[in-house]
Amino acid sequence: MNLAEHVQQHFIDSAQIILAAAEPLAEPIARGAEQIVQSLLSDGKILACGNGGSAADAHLFVSAMVNRHERERPGLAAVSLTNATATLTSIANDYDYGLVFARQVSALGTPGDVLLAISTSGYSRNVLEAVSTAHEKEMTVVALTGRDGGDLAEILHEEDVLICVPAETTAHIREVHLLAIHSLCDCIDNLLLGA
Repeated sequence: MNLAEHVQQHFIDSAQIILAAAEPLAEPIARGAEQIVQSLLSDGKILACGNGGSAADAHLFVSAMVNRHERERPGLAAVSLTNATATLTSIANDYDYGLVFARQVSALGTPGDVLLAISTSGYSRNVLEAVSTAHEKEMTVVALTGRDGGDLAEILHEEDVLICVPAETTAHIREVHLLAIHSLCDCIDNLLLGA
């Protein structure tokens, strides 16, 4: 297989994984959007967190909320917990890197808010700590993960939403996460603005 064929195979594999994920993820994505809209309509806000590429996904989601996705509308209350460099590094330095999101959730979260927790493996300690703190603050969690959901799937409450990509490789999970985030944003706009 030459390099161009190798690239083509990446596209084919990705397309197959996305198609396989469409049916099992449709309902949880719709429920996640409903939870987020319910929070926003009750003067709540969305806090988002993740590491590495998942941090970028959290930024993407928040930018689509605060600015817009594809339709004109007022900005929506959302905060990325991954972009405050001074806050992240001070918490990591003074306490522990595992608490960089949980301390922010503790400071910013209020009952009725939603935490969008993103971890491709479901084992990111700082994301798990953020989820536990969100539960203490009576927040709902919308979790994006992959594989079997890891520890993240295990600690969710009944009212939380698990969007778990049925794939094994991190790259493919992240590809579906991007589509899931775009779908969440589109559903939120549809719920707020009409189809």
